[in-house]
Amino acid sequence: MNDSPGWASPGPSPSEGEGGQAGQSGPGGPGTPEGIQPPAQPPADSKWSQAQPPPGQWSSPAAEAPAPAQTPPPQPQQGAGWGSYGAQPGQPGQYGSPYGGQYGHPGGPWGPPPAAKPGVIPLRPLGLGEILDGAVSTMRSHWRSVLSVSLVVSVLTEVGSMLVRKYGLGNIATATADTSESEFFGDLRDTLVLSVSNGFIQLLLGVLATALLTVIYSRAVIGRPSSVGEAWREARPRLLPLIGLTLLLGVGAAVLVGVLILPGALLGSVGFTLLGALLALPVFVWLWFRFLLASPALMLERAGVITSLKRSAKLVKGSWWRMFGITVLTTVIAAIVSGIATLPFTVLALLTNSGGLSGLADGSVAQSWSFLLISGIGAVISMTFVLPMQAGVTVLLYIDQRIRREALDMELGRAAGLQGYESTAGGPGYGG
Repeated sequence: MNDSPGWASPGPSPSEGEGGQAGQSGPGGPGTPEGIQPPAQPPADSKWSQAQPPPGQWSSPAAEAPAPAQTPPPQPQQGAGWGSYGAQPGQPGQYGSPYGGQYGHPGGPWGPPPAAKPGVIPLRPLGLGEILDGAVSTMRSHWRSVLSVSLVVSVLTEVGSMLVRKYGLGNIATATADTSESEFFGDLRDTLVLSVSNGFIQLLLGVLATALLTVIYSRAVIGRPSSVGEAWREARPRLLPLIGLTLLLGVGAAVLVGVLILPGALLGSVGFTLLGALLALPVFVWLWFRFLLASPALMLERAGVITSLKRSAKLVKGSWWRMFGITVLTTVIAAIVSGIATLPFTVLALLTNSGGLSGLADGSVAQSWSFLLISGIGAVISMTFVLPMQAGVTVLLYIDQRIRREALDMELGRAAGLQGYESTAGGPGYGG
């Protein structure tokens, strides 16, 4: 019997379901209950066998003892039961009647009933459309929590980027031939300091957004709303491990790229450097998607850093291309949405500056406050919607893989308080 909700075993035959066993051999002939006269014999050239079980009953070829006398069951109604192969001779046959009902439930169309859906996704293995729809549905039904988190993170991230572009990259872009070497390297040092500081701040903001959105999406799956305060209280104990996981992945990627590219760079060989880069790219991509589900595993299973990496590798094994395809498609959709959102603001920022396209080419317009502010508004709007969508897809991919591998749908149904899930247990812990 399948453990997935919405599926039932075929169960006993219809005649057994009425309290008696299937027709057994008796005086009336094979398969005819005792006390019931067999039907009139069909003509010799009939295609029917001479001993037909009454409609709606099941023959038991292994029966030994005769069944007690009983009243013949009524003829099955049109569309009811499992469908009789033929009627008694001399009566209209039901050969074309419906073949059966729901699997384990006679009557109605053949097929399983729909899976339970307490929240934004049905509790069964998900398709691509259901994953994307679940991510968008959560943004729509829990918009206060989702958009509040993403808006705050987007504003702080864009402010840091604006400062780097204005006071870091701006000084380098406006350097001229008259700029002394000491001034140029001083500007370069300041830019590096600003960039590293901004990168660290964005790392912390990204970790915060990932933690909060993971909690919100995991609760939305079982139909439970979550305020920002509730998400913060649940996510706060996991922030330091999540920061450690993020740093470990970043350092590991840097070491991988360095090991493959550095030898060519030290030898001064462009060819070896490019070869190292070509080797590093597929290895980096493979490892990235292998550990794609480490963050939700760390948050929802309360796992450690190394354990979450192992859990991700286990869940992704055999489904790497699926993870890759869905994530890349989500990234493409996010890029299109981002471009649509930012393009009007970029055009408006250019129109409000006297430099126009020529100023954009030499970098003077891109460093003006008006351009940075107007284009920054578009970037904030874009990031506010793109960030939760991408985070939501990752969380739903994790839940989908656990449903497929570990029957997490049973535990989710119990957490949602659905009937029929009370005594079942899923896979490793789920902090829903």
